[in-house]
Amino acid sequence: MTGRPTDSTLTALAAAIRARALSPVEVVDACLVRIDALDPRLHAFITLDADRARAAARSLERDAMAGRWRGPLHGVPLAFKDLCAVPGLPSSGGTRTRDYFQSPHPCTAVVRLLEAGAIALGTLNMTELALGPFGDNAHHGDVQNPWGAGHVSGGSSSGSGAAVAAGLVPGALGSDTGGSIRLPAACCGIVGLKPTYGRVSRAGVMPLSWTMDHLGPMARTVHDVALMLGVTAGHDPLDPSSSARAVPDYLSALEAPLSGVRAAVPQNHFGDGVDAEVAVAMAAALRTLEGLGVRIASVRVPDPAPITSACNNPIARTECAATHTRLLRDRPQDLQPVVRSRAESGFAVKAVDYVQALRQRSAIAREFIATAFADADVLLTSTTAEPAPTYATAKSGTVADVVARMSAFTRFTRIFNTIGLPALSLPCGFTATGLPLALQIVGRPFDEATVLRVGHAYEQATAWHRRRPPC
Repeated sequence: MTGRPTDSTLTALAAAIRARALSPVEVVDACLVRIDALDPRLHAFITLDADRARAAARSLERDAMAGRWRGPLHGVPLAFKDLCAVPGLPSSGGTRTRDYFQSPHPCTAVVRLLEAGAIALGTLNMTELALGPFGDNAHHGDVQNPWGAGHVSGGSSSGSGAAVAAGLVPGALGSDTGGSIRLPAACCGIVGLKPTYGRVSRAGVMPLSWTMDHLGPMARTVHDVALMLGVTAGHDPLDPSSSARAVPDYLSALEAPLSGVRAAVPQNHFGDGVDAEVAVAMAAALRTLEGLGVRIASVRVPDPAPITSACNNPIARTECAATHTRLLRDRPQDLQPVVRSRAESGFAVKAVDYVQALRQRSAIAREFIATAFADADVLLTSTTAEPAPTYATAKSGTVADVVARMSAFTRFTRIFNTIGLPALSLPCGFTATGLPLALQIVGRPFDEATVLRVGHAYEQATAWHRRRPPC
């Protein structure tokens, strides 16, 4: 491996440690130096666990020298969104209360990563209560986009996106209820995967909407994300919604050729009101995939807007209010105004409307999948309709103005939470001013392997993922 450890991918670091070209201590120290230099400006971390990370690195280095390997992530540092219950660390959920989220057991996905040899560097900043797509946080600082100071980092897994993009850590966990993995991945120019609902356990994770929350990996490459997914996926008795389906070997499937793969590009909704630079990058991405053997056709999908209105909104709002009732009743003044407004809106949803939304959801999912995938293995869209806006723009106006802007920013991602489909965001270009643009690849339920294979092939045919932000 050449260059600084903090410029490397998770896969490359794991291989270098395994080859004894790098030690876990060297990698952790390099990350901590970079965090010390950049994080006062980026605000990516909430809790940095430097001493325990160094101790874990020394222990793993001794194991390596003795030929004892914990797993595929031996000695690789990771960090986790601050709604994951990480052993020995508080979890604020992005609130002003350091230990707001209490769990009787640690986050299963975190435990599985640590058992595979990863080292926990700490917990990462996020939008308060995971209720926002921009990355602003009045308590811990707005997470700055490494590609452009003052621009949103995407939310709510904002610290995860910025930390990976800036090389503070090679991989991170994020959560996604309406786009909160894919949006920061898009804004920060990295790769983020929202797996199928139930593919990765959410035990030990602060819920926003327990019927639409997803936990997933964020890293610099599709290979990195596939590696993390393979470690974290699988049934967990602590999460009744987790699937008992066998976990395939995602890494071995990455190199299969794309000839014969069918892709559909929705011509309604996902093409409406798209920024010109986004449209150009999307068209170029489609040409690249066609050159790799993908057969691309157009499709008209059921309109996601009324689906979101009928299902996503009443379900997410009700479940959020139920989760945070005590905070909303006893200390509403502790919350940012927009977060409080969105969380409290769940109290106004009628029980009958919530139940009807749950009942409609299955039928809507079946219809959408049958239509969208009638002659396709994957759907291709842009992740967002616009590049990352400035915080000044995103947060301007009244609470209602900001909420409307949030809805517009998430309109290409939310539908796939409602339906629970796997969706990958990866870089597909940059604006003239240097902001990342992103492609979204969506698959059938539990077909992450095809989604990752298409993403990996596109990534290998382009160079967008090799760019590093000017920080």
